[in-house]
Amino acid sequence: MIEALGIFTQAEAWAALVTLIVLEVVLGIDNLIFVSILSNKLPEHQRSSARRVGIGLALGMRLVLLSAIAWLVGLTQPVFDLGLAGPADAHGNPGFETSFSWRDLILIAGGLFLVWKATSEIHHNVDPAPSGDVFASTRKVLGFGAAIVQIILLDIVFSIDSILTAVGMTDDLPVMIAAVLVAVGLMMVAADPLANFIGRNPSVVMLALAFLLMIGMVLIADGFGVHVPKGYIYAAMAFSALVEGLNMLSRRRASARGDDAAGH
Repeated sequence: MIEALGIFTQAEAWAALVTLIVLEVVLGIDNLIFVSILSNKLPEHQRSSARRVGIGLALGMRLVLLSAIAWLVGLTQPVFDLGLAGPADAHGNPGFETSFSWRDLILIAGGLFLVWKATSEIHHNVDPAPSGDVFASTRKVLGFGAAIVQIILLDIVFSIDSILTAVGMTDDLPVMIAAVLVAVGLMMVAADPLANFIGRNPSVVMLALAFLLMIGMVLIADGFGVHVPKGYIYAAMAFSALVEGLNMLSRRRASARGDDAAGH
């Protein structure tokens, strides 16, 4: 144990830890958005508990996967090949991937689930309940147990992607464990404020669902061997969030001016 902790006396280990924490936090945004949207469909007294349970399960899965790294890395080995040859590019590489590993299949399944979930939620938001509550039309058919099951399904997908990324960044298990603990701890702190903010702003709900739809498509593409750089995805998400923030500020100031005019 002492030998394992001794690695933190090295500057390289701290540099890897900080880099990995930032990366894990960024990768955890997807998971946190999904948990926030799903928990907001529950009765108010169950929402916080669902978020805590969901994020706690995410932590547990990541630690379990870290303890079985050899098995996890084995998930990247091809299990079958369709035997199709895509057109080669200028470098002689095939145009698309025809062999699939368990990781590919898990990413495709998770992506399809996210696309289905985001699409169905967008439909309910476009055609809301007469009461005006954007979650009222679906909350009655979703219980606490069903929400946790759905969170677990996506936790598996996001956890595998997260840990495989960690394995690619460093070979030191203590660094990986520390990064995961810090990143999931930050997710736990941010869960309630993010979910409450999403719940108070219907336009943000639609933006978050669009993010999930995009993430689902990226997971499917990744499973088929089309690797979209994550930096592009998160840059697009950040730009969209900035535009929405400006829209919210504009609406708030317009509302304030309207109230001032009515007061006079």
